[in-house]
Amino acid sequence: MKNIDTLIEDIHTLLETGINTSTVQNRDKIRNFAMEISSSVARQLGEGKREKMTSLRMSQIGKPDRQLWYELKSPVEPAPIDGQTKLKFIMGDILEALLILLTDLSGHEVTEQQKEVEIDGVKGHKDCRIDGTVVDIKSASSYAFKKFKEGTIHTDDPFGYIAQISGYAEADKDEEAAFFAIDKSSGEMAVMKVEPIRMINAKQRIGKVKNFISSDIPPAKCYPDEEDGKSGNRKLAIGCVYCPFKEDCWKDANGGRGLRKFQYSNGIRYLTQVGKVPDVKEVA
Repeated sequence: MKNIDTLIEDIHTLLETGINTSTVQNRDKIRNFAMEISSSVARQLGEGKREKMTSLRMSQIGKPDRQLWYELKSPVEPAPIDGQTKLKFIMGDILEALLILLTDLSGHEVTEQQKEVEIDGVKGHKDCRIDGTVVDIKSASSYAFKKFKEGTIHTDDPFGYIAQISGYAEADKDEEAAFFAIDKSSGEMAVMKVEPIRMINAKQRIGKVKNFISSDIPPAKCYPDEEDGKSGNRKLAIGCVYCPFKEDCWKDANGGRGLRKFQYSNGIRYLTQVGKVPDVKEVA
């Protein structure tokens, strides 16, 4: 039986030397991959607006408190998913399914795909086990991938990945787990093992979440705003930029006017305080 420590090397060898795709076993594996991709794309294209959460899921327990409160309690509908973001979701699904296929074809054992786990009524589906290790697969930007590659995701984890994988491991009484990540831009892969010292107590976290979402008052803002260079303006922290509830959460920005959005070449910048109007287009 192979070990997850050689996974990246073995996938590279597979890609460089190839395999016999005419065998029944390999054809079936590739066919199943194609069917999974077809199903995933159909699901993504069939979804319209972003659905509001109705119950807490294991994949969400690590999100910032205020964002979770908005997702579960606020009557405000989350912002719709724009086309570019939806395309990123589709690409992410495809890449993650491809990594499982390559893992399998390279001779590593893949089990418990999408197995349901539960802690105190909160359910989730872990991606799989690879060679016996609980694994969560992530397709990431170059910025996020670096944290997986260097093993520093626990120091900057705005999406709560450590809490998520801790829940999957804790539910099955596993002491260790791992992330299998791929850089969407370069194709570079990394396996980051998560040791017990880096995990959280998922049961305690779930209890805390249930407590604050029982209140009608949201927790404090997740992140303070920050300086926008030397302009004198202030902008949303990166942890807030991708939150679908940022407009309502920051409705007190700019003296009660709300967030002001400016179109820069690298994307929209959300300003919470404008002292000097940027020399770029302001968008509604």
